[in-house]
Amino acid sequence: MTDGRGDSAELDGEALRPGLSARGALIAGGANGPLEKGFDMYIRDPFDAERNPQGILNFGTSENKLCYDLIQGRLTKPDMNYLEPHLLQYSDTQGIKSFREEIAKFLTEYAKAPSALDPEYITVMNGCCAVFATLSTVLGDPGDGYLIPAPYYGGINSKTWLYGGMQPVHVPLFSEVTNEDSRPFQLTIEKLEIAYKQAMEQGIRVRALILINPHNPLGDIYPAQLLKECLEFAHRYQLHIIMDEIYMLSVYGDTIFTSILSLASLPDPDRTHFMWGFSKDFGMCGVRVGILYTRNEEVRKAVNKLAVFHGCPGPVQHVLSQFLSDREWLDNVFFPTNRRRLKEAQNILVDGLAEIGIPVFKSSGGLYIWADFRKFLKSQTFEAEMDLWWKLLQEKLLISPGKAFCCYEPGWFRLVFSDSVDKIYLCIERLQQMLRDKIDESIPICLSPVKNEYCEIDDEPSNYTRTSVDDVPEECSHLKKIAVFKNLNIDVSWFFYYVISLCL
Repeated sequence: MTDGRGDSAELDGEALRPGLSARGALIAGGANGPLEKGFDMYIRDPFDAERNPQGILNFGTSENKLCYDLIQGRLTKPDMNYLEPHLLQYSDTQGIKSFREEIAKFLTEYAKAPSALDPEYITVMNGCCAVFATLSTVLGDPGDGYLIPAPYYGGINSKTWLYGGMQPVHVPLFSEVTNEDSRPFQLTIEKLEIAYKQAMEQGIRVRALILINPHNPLGDIYPAQLLKECLEFAHRYQLHIIMDEIYMLSVYGDTIFTSILSLASLPDPDRTHFMWGFSKDFGMCGVRVGILYTRNEEVRKAVNKLAVFHGCPGPVQHVLSQFLSDREWLDNVFFPTNRRRLKEAQNILVDGLAEIGIPVFKSSGGLYIWADFRKFLKSQTFEAEMDLWWKLLQEKLLISPGKAFCCYEPGWFRLVFSDSVDKIYLCIERLQQMLRDKIDESIPICLSPVKNEYCEIDDEPSNYTRTSVDDVPEECSHLKKIAVFKNLNIDVSWFFYYVISLCL
């Protein structure tokens, strides 16, 4: 006798979990790869300089821990100590109007918008994960696809699938340089065209193009001309374009960052959507506030219906308004200090990796570096990559393997550098201990008959970087002052779950 549900009573060959629908069972059964086991290991054994110095160092979670002293100092100012009844009552699900007005003024200035942004185009939600989830729900139907250059932040997969049922259509990027005009992991319109046409041939209706700028995990910044070409491409095929600029102000190199909001004209304003939040640029992952800016009235109507499930507390919106409105503190204290500390931390990690023979993709934004471990693999396979990742975990170091970012080449890893000096040095020390014997076990890298100049650490080509801490002027050296943050007893391990990719 059947239960009337036919094949839906089973999911991937397993009976439905008791009490769950087929959809619930699918959700509950997700993310069962080795990354989850690795995170569980970190939860059980987190590093603490005093209480557990042999614990696991977490260099996998993209968090900025460099400016807690500045944030703490600003939070103690009298204007933060404010609590009116209306902040404890139900408010506009789109976000408190005064907060949206401050966001609009802030983004107009710091994104260099050509004219004042409209606060009515803003929806405030509890993090950019919620923005991805709601956008995917209102822009696509289950089974629809979105183009996204790979590698990319793999957490987007679950955020767009859990609600909207959308699927990624990868635009594969590779490290190999094919001619003198190309560079590693370079996005081109030709690659977008190929991926789009292949998706259509497979019967996938592509609804959007997602771009992360600055890029995660590459740390690359899209040139203004490429952004304009991507906008024209999306317009040509009537695709929505979703710009994730969560690292917009975490830029510390010489490369000029161009926000989508700074462009004087857009080919298709109604299909162009911008997101940003406080998690990265302000080092406030736990605050959980992200924003969507879209001119499309129908999209806003639909998103605002879902925003009731993703609201932010009134007192939080007030506190963040005070941060945004204090331009003197932002311009003279927080942002310049944050940039200096990010650059110095990056230099220390990159210099340490170079000393043990690990080249790094040149980057100018984000909180992380994209490092080439390929010569340490026993074979050029993802199995070998995961084997190396597990061995690093056994040496009490958690970093993110390329497979978690849907990278098409095994051997690339993302390491977060926005942490205290002592932890960075300890990370390098544990890497060195682990890798000292790996060279003899590894095999040569051979991606194609054409020599890949970017695989040679000794040549130091332009898209790899080997910098020194000496490049940072003494007056800009702030990291030594913040090493004490190892004693703050801050446990952010829960957040790492969301960084873990469902690509596995």
